[in-house]
Amino acid sequence: MKYIKYGSGAVVLAALLWSLDGLLRRHLYSLPAPVIVFWEHVFGVVLLAPIIIASYRAFKKLTRKQWLAIIGVSFLSGAVGTILYTAALGRINFIPFSVVVLLQQLNPIFAIGAAAALLHEPLTKKFFGLSAVALLGAYLVSFPDLSVNLSTGKGTLIAALFAVGAAASWGVSTAFSRYALKDTSSLHITAARFGITPIFALLFVVLSGSTGSLGALTFSQFKYIAAITFSTGLVALMIYYFGLKRVLASRAAVLELAWPASAVFVGYVWLHQGLTTSQIFGALLLTGTIYLIAKDAKKLALQKIQKPAASAKN
Repeated sequence: MKYIKYGSGAVVLAALLWSLDGLLRRHLYSLPAPVIVFWEHVFGVVLLAPIIIASYRAFKKLTRKQWLAIIGVSFLSGAVGTILYTAALGRINFIPFSVVVLLQQLNPIFAIGAAAALLHEPLTKKFFGLSAVALLGAYLVSFPDLSVNLSTGKGTLIAALFAVGAAASWGVSTAFSRYALKDTSSLHITAARFGITPIFALLFVVLSGSTGSLGALTFSQFKYIAAITFSTGLVALMIYYFGLKRVLASRAAVLELAWPASAVFVGYVWLHQGLTTSQIFGALLLTGTIYLIAKDAKKLALQKIQKPAASAKN
């Protein structure tokens, strides 16, 4: 129980740190998102260099499938997800901070769906029905007027798609992360992920034509990137992996709701961004359905564990 308790506390702590992430990234809106993601991971690699070197023997013990999972996490979560999330936050004229983070509640849908596809975990009819309701809640949160005004709302639509894309990337990565963490230290997986991600981030920098911005950062921008590394980036990920190794992925999905919930509070207190009535309704709808989805997934996971135990007794 204590093992699970510490794991649950770690996931919640990481989620609370992530709720502050947008406050830091918003100050970097003038930089291309791939450049921000590249430098924050380079900072992380420098800090983790002693651990990466010391983990050489542990890396050799990882299987080929574990390395493929780590590469998948580095690409989807480290590069694509973080770039899309940063890009969504950068569109401050189109979509509020709270909306970007609330849309991350769609993460468990993608996480559970990926677990079914990659880890062969069962899906129920309830999952598909609740997912449809959750998407309705996401729509209400994204578009307070209930429709996309193409004269001014195109930017809102793009920002919302960026945010949903980030949720999808991070959700799918949960399944990869759970596999990569099998029989190894969460610290080793963190080090490997941060060691590989800058390669993908640099690729996106080149593809987006942002190479000129790599060396054009001001001292103030470097300070914010360093702050991200020491709080909501590297440090939060280390805490999260520590927790994810100790709890079911479905349980972690519920605990991660602390992130969007606290982010709405952050957005209201520090950025004075409230929600309309339809957005509040959408947020409640989204939170409730995601909770039920995660609860259903947890029930299936427990049944899967109990079946082998029952067979062994017989």
